[in-house]
Amino acid sequence: MPMNVRPLQFLIAIALLFVTAPGFAQTADKWPDRPVKLVVPVGAGGAADTLARNLSNGFAQFANGQPLVIENRPGAGGTLAASGVAKESPDGYVLLLAEIGANAAAHALQSKLTYDPEKAFTPIIHVANLPTVVLMRPTLPYKTLGELLAAAKQQPGKFNYASAGIGNWTHLFMAYLNSRAGVEMVNVPYRSGAEMTTSLLRDDTDVAAVTVSTSMPFIREGKVRAVAGFPAKQIPELADTPPVTQSIPGFSIDLWHGIVAPAGMDGALVSRINAVFNKVLGTSAVSTAIAQSQAAEIVGGSAKQFDDLLKAEQKRWPELIKAAGIKLD
Repeated sequence: MPMNVRPLQFLIAIALLFVTAPGFAQTADKWPDRPVKLVVPVGAGGAADTLARNLSNGFAQFANGQPLVIENRPGAGGTLAASGVAKESPDGYVLLLAEIGANAAAHALQSKLTYDPEKAFTPIIHVANLPTVVLMRPTLPYKTLGELLAAAKQQPGKFNYASAGIGNWTHLFMAYLNSRAGVEMVNVPYRSGAEMTTSLLRDDTDVAAVTVSTSMPFIREGKVRAVAGFPAKQIPELADTPPVTQSIPGFSIDLWHGIVAPAGMDGALVSRINAVFNKVLGTSAVSTAIAQSQAAEIVGGSAKQFDDLLKAEQKRWPELIKAAGIKLD
């Protein structure tokens, strides 16, 4: 047998591998040529789910007529969905709606997490921030957050806050408020956001962090008192409610949502997907739906901008969680 047969066969095999591998066969400019799945880490009907479905309504016109299929995969604080997507191929056909829990805090909360939030995903785009507000039961005698915090400093442990579970963003936001304000309000965890809000309406708890879209009906009816917005800037829908910065200078938290893909995605494909979603967010139908139904701040921008946010959040929340001694296991 000639000495060059095996090297020749080897080169042919390598060439065939490059031709048939999905990453090479699928070029960025042809994406997508089949439906794209967006995995949402919460159940249907919630704020994140509504945001995802608003995106899906404007997707096909910029994506070669292909639909964005929403798959709700709730459980384990969002980590069930995240761990599943992390194992997928980075070909752009399975994406994850990223949020604080699964993508910035989970590795500090769970010692046996099956993925590393800092390494398991490719950032695509920062979609939107959902404004959140501190709600107070109206039977408390305080009119402002500052008055409540002053009372809480004088009486450590007397006041409490409701949350939708240990490690949920509603818990983390209030724990961060505790830390920055130097107070000791006690967490009362519930099984869901609905139960958490109901606890305020029943006067069972004192305060809670809730999305504006969820809380507006109760605020308008006077069933709860909105005392501070978590974003640094004024929430337009709550013109009479000041930002937390009025009581705690420099304080700012955003309930952000974005889109990530499995790690290892080709840069050209990242740019293509990012461009598609920016176009979706730029349409009047989608932007109006998101703004009106969720009072949300649409962000968009580059993958690099979202990557910078993720890195900052992946530093912020583990530091808080460790300092506060918060653990799920």
